[in-house]
Amino acid sequence: MQARMNIAEIAPEAYKAMLGVEAYVHNSPLPHSTLVLVKLRASQINGCGFCVDMHSHDAKAAGESDERLFSVAAWREAPYYTDAERAALALAEEATRLSDRGETVPDRVWDEAARQFDEPTLAALVVAIAAINAWNRICVTTRQVAGSRRKG
Repeated sequence: MQARMNIAEIAPEAYKAMLGVEAYVHNSPLPHSTLVLVKLRASQINGCGFCVDMHSHDAKAAGESDERLFSVAAWREAPYYTDAERAALALAEEATRLSDRGETVPDRVWDEAARQFDEPTLAALVVAIAAINAWNRICVTTRQVAGSRRKG
């Protein structure tokens, strides 16, 4: 597989804007472990091999356990996640699969996330979910190659 294009080179202003959103999220009160799990789960749903590879390795380097990384796709059935992480993963799944369901982001999912996070943290979570979905769409569309970030 070969990448179709390099957005960072061809559209540097857009890439810089996306990095600005990433900077906001990384400097927000959203816990880093929650952010990593959300990015990984949305990337799995979207079939973005580049992002799954990148976020798995980044999470592992940051000290995330194998059990949590291996089971994030089945988080509902695994005992490794906090209630707040479960609420974040549920919100990430609903916001990623907007057209797959009759009711987009049901109140029960939103209400649980709002119960687990204060408003600034919840806002950062919503922005993080939107950002990873945008990155997934960029990387899938341009066929970014899994592992190429680490190898390059």
